[in-house]
Amino acid sequence: MAILKAEHLAKSYSGRKVVSDVSLEVESGKIVGLLGPNGAGKTTSFYMIVGLVSRDEGTITIDGEDISLQPMHNRSRMGIGYLPQEASIFRRLTVYDNLMAVLETRKELTKEDRQDKAEELLDEFNIQHIRDSLGQALSGGERRRVEIARALAANPKFILLDEPFAGVDPISVIDIKKIIKHLRDRGLGVLITDHNVRETLDVCEHAYIVSQGHLIANGTPDHVLNHEHVKRVYLGDQFRL
Repeated sequence: MAILKAEHLAKSYSGRKVVSDVSLEVESGKIVGLLGPNGAGKTTSFYMIVGLVSRDEGTITIDGEDISLQPMHNRSRMGIGYLPQEASIFRRLTVYDNLMAVLETRKELTKEDRQDKAEELLDEFNIQHIRDSLGQALSGGERRRVEIARALAANPKFILLDEPFAGVDPISVIDIKKIIKHLRDRGLGVLITDHNVRETLDVCEHAYIVSQGHLIANGTPDHVLNHEHVKRVYLGDQFRL
């Protein structure tokens, strides 16, 4: 079992501390949510784990190996897959070529292995029928499927999803939740940060709540839903799943 840990993360901008002593962990085969009010520090915490933002204090480890100073591309090679909120596929490449663009970076695979892996991912994510479609021609739901398949082409241990429910219709939200559960069942650790609290808590098994740069609660969705501090500063008394 692989474990991704962030311990005692801190970050300041122009002397103002936006993250203070945030710790969390993600295990293989678990779905974890990182949530909080706007400006709470959750996105900064998430980006420090991804490698988009450097941390001032704290450590980030995979199975005990410190990756805190590693650039984003090295973290990817060490097992962290990242799916940004913005469209990240190559718009002028076909779906198949989008997958191959990532598989070509895996030098341990032969040409035949890469082709076989691409076919497996096309089948697994039900995108064979759009294999020859250009990225720019895909619907929002199709694009998300291709982006997730492409992230898996790098063979990550963990996948970090930034706002996976943003800008997609209700049917696509249902589809994305199924895919997230599929990733868990595949043995990946999944970390989600999203403004859609309801959908995130519905799909995750453990949630961390950040407010004013501090971790104020963590536990099962039921636990954080009933946490008085969380209700007071974030969810309110009437929020229900």
